[in-house]
Amino acid sequence: MTIAILALQGAFAEHARMLDRLDTTHFEIRRPSDLERPFDGLILPGGESTVMGKLLRELALYKPLKEMIQSGLPVFGTCAGLILLAKEVDGGAVHFGTMDITAKRNAYGRQLGSFHTEDNFSGIGTVPMTFIRAPYIAAAREDTKVLARADGRIVAARQKNQLVTAFHPELDEDLRIHRYFLGMAAGT
Repeated sequence: MTIAILALQGAFAEHARMLDRLDTTHFEIRRPSDLERPFDGLILPGGESTVMGKLLRELALYKPLKEMIQSGLPVFGTCAGLILLAKEVDGGAVHFGTMDITAKRNAYGRQLGSFHTEDNFSGIGTVPMTFIRAPYIAAAREDTKVLARADGRIVAARQKNQLVTAFHPELDEDLRIHRYFLGMAAGT
């Protein structure tokens, strides 16, 4: 199995470290020629969604990646990646718009509003959750399954081939959420 990581900006190196710990082959996507390599799943890391959206378009990655996601490529978006996938964005622009959720940008405030907690993740158990200028999911519709809440707010969800977390599992040592995504990529 091979996982591609969008590496335009943000926490892509931290996701690579998690995949290394899980002995999973991975590579970074920075330009259209990188899409010529075969891969079984895609990670959209945390970072700044506005910058990522702009770079996706400028580097001609937006259209082919959106088509791959719409065609069923398993994708895991963390924080800014959640925003990139959201069909509606309160406080920002819609990018891929492939997941039937409404994201609320910077919902927990500025950088100083960052925090760490632990809460239940459906099918996994209690997991560490690190929030940095994080969004949350204000609404999840249709066939979107809520996987986790923190302080009553939706912070993780799945819709078919798409998994999102408002927090950064790549910044903690717990491998279970990345393992969950690898299961999706393997079709299990």
